[in-house]
Amino acid sequence: MPSFEREHLNLNYIDEGPVSGQAVLLVHGFASSIKFNWIDPGWIETLTGAGYRTIAFDHRGHGASDKPTDEAAYTPTKMAEDAFGLLDHLDVKSTVFFGYSMGARVCAFAALARPETIDKLILGGLGYGLVSGVGDWDPIAKALRAPSIDDVDDPRGQMFRAFADRTKSDREALAACIAHSRQELTEEDVGRIEAQTLIGVGSKDEIAGSPDRLAALMPKAQALTIPNRDHMLAVGDKAFKSAVLEFLLT
Repeated sequence: MPSFEREHLNLNYIDEGPVSGQAVLLVHGFASSIKFNWIDPGWIETLTGAGYRTIAFDHRGHGASDKPTDEAAYTPTKMAEDAFGLLDHLDVKSTVFFGYSMGARVCAFAALARPETIDKLILGGLGYGLVSGVGDWDPIAKALRAPSIDDVDDPRGQMFRAFADRTKSDREALAACIAHSRQELTEEDVGRIEAQTLIGVGSKDEIAGSPDRLAALMPKAQALTIPNRDHMLAVGDKAFKSAVLEFLLT
């Protein structure tokens, strides 16, 4: 896969589908990657098959991108700037921003920083938690640094440690990422996001917060509840894919 450079970091990306098609930039979640967030759940195939130019990148600290262990390297603003850097690298002036979980938070920061680049906005796996926060993640950092998953007692810590082990992630880089990547926005900030927005959250998601409550703050947002899906499983849901394709056509 190709890469581009920003802040002396090499960041891995893909660019697939027709160059003449509407561009969709995919921004993955914490401890995930292009492969686990977008390829394996079928999003690349779904979007390119529908005629969209589909662009995705591995965040700093994730996938095949460089993995700094300095906590200061990880903020939503820095990761949004990575997204803009990729768009500049590809000479893409505007795109649909589609983020999941941490990636949705990054997309919201991007929408405030450079609204002219946002054709539409899709926030998956993140509702009112964008404002209120998504719980205490210190146990997750502790779980990532534990010698073994057998040493982890916290249920959420176990979930993310198991995912990090399955994806063969750099656990020190992920632990550093947790420190600042959870930065919240205020309700007033969210109210300034003017892009047409779809917010999709699983009905069993105990992390994301209410999609309806977040949508109510935004002038052009609609909420989608993904039936019978938790935070990990909602991303690849068929109903979510169908709703996204319909949203992109409106």
